[in-house]
Amino acid sequence: MSFSKFNLPLSLSTTLKKLKIENPFPIQKEVIPQALEGKDILGIAKTGSGKTLSYVLPILTRLNFFPEARNRQPQVLILVPTRELAQQVLEVFKLFIDTDRNQNKTITAFGGTSINPQMQSMGEVKILIATPGRLLDLVSSNALKLSSLQLLVIDEADKLLNSNFKEELDNILKLIPGTAQKLLFSATLSPDVQKLNQLYLNKPSIIKIENEKENLTLIKQSAFAVEPDKKGPFLRYLIKSKELKQVMIFTSSINTADKVADKLRKNGVEALAVHSKKSQHARNQSLKDFKAGKVNVLVTTDLLSRGIDIEFLPYVINYELPRSPKDFVHRVGRTGRAEHSGEAISLISPEEQHHFEVIQKKIKYKIDLAEITDIDLHGF
Repeated sequence: MSFSKFNLPLSLSTTLKKLKIENPFPIQKEVIPQALEGKDILGIAKTGSGKTLSYVLPILTRLNFFPEARNRQPQVLILVPTRELAQQVLEVFKLFIDTDRNQNKTITAFGGTSINPQMQSMGEVKILIATPGRLLDLVSSNALKLSSLQLLVIDEADKLLNSNFKEELDNILKLIPGTAQKLLFSATLSPDVQKLNQLYLNKPSIIKIENEKENLTLIKQSAFAVEPDKKGPFLRYLIKSKELKQVMIFTSSINTADKVADKLRKNGVEALAVHSKKSQHARNQSLKDFKAGKVNVLVTTDLLSRGIDIEFLPYVINYELPRSPKDFVHRVGRTGRAEHSGEAISLISPEEQHHFEVIQKKIKYKIDLAEITDIDLHGF
């Protein structure tokens, strides 16, 4: 099945082709056609399943059929638990809208920054991506009204409910017109999420997508038997000979992350280490440069693996194995996300081979271990 089956507007279809996004992921197959019909939806899917695009495309398709937007009254509201997710969702919208003209004016609003610029930007807003607290601040200051809202998305509802946003979420939902279409997404179907569904959604379609472990089949995986002293040269061989772009490398320690990044830079590869000893500003700047293509490789640890979310990440390399199978799944799950296929490569030393076998057994997924004895690593 391809995206052409959804009969999306030409502008969206053209952009999908330019981005080489051809086949929808499972949640997109289910959500997009029903969202286009205006149905309420409860989607249960893990982060990285492709849910963002599953609501971005219907929103941009239906937006032109909504009543004309009024001053300070958005047509679409997307509620998210964190500023980081708000920015990530905005990035996906930017792929499909003319950011110069920004006819479909899309704005983020979140705490931790001055509210005044956000208040001033609400004049012509059509699509608002916001965290609950800042949204209520804007409403209470009369900078924003929700009475004309046509479509509401609650993204990562379980995190919103687990982060003491429950009361704020209830207050927001009371302001939403009953006629608005509602799309609710959550990683789990918790009692609180079920209650939210029962109270506010109108005869929703309930869509549940397989968990992250099962999604490993969507990722091309390979592994190589490598002596510890050959890991560095072989890593550089992979990146250079295959001309890999946008690579995230996982190590088991901060010290190793720094050493790997430093050695890559000395060998002409633009690489940065991102870990807990770096300042938040430095981490944000590194991610920004990575997404912009200024940096080709990020080297990081498991400590930050769950805090790094990049919508389109083609390659993940396990320079060292993590301690647990769960962390292995999560690392590998950084690639093959949402709209793009991905590739995960693991470098396995003799000492790690038994642990690698345990991981494969636990995740119920076989990965062939290739030898590198015939590869000339001289010069790498």
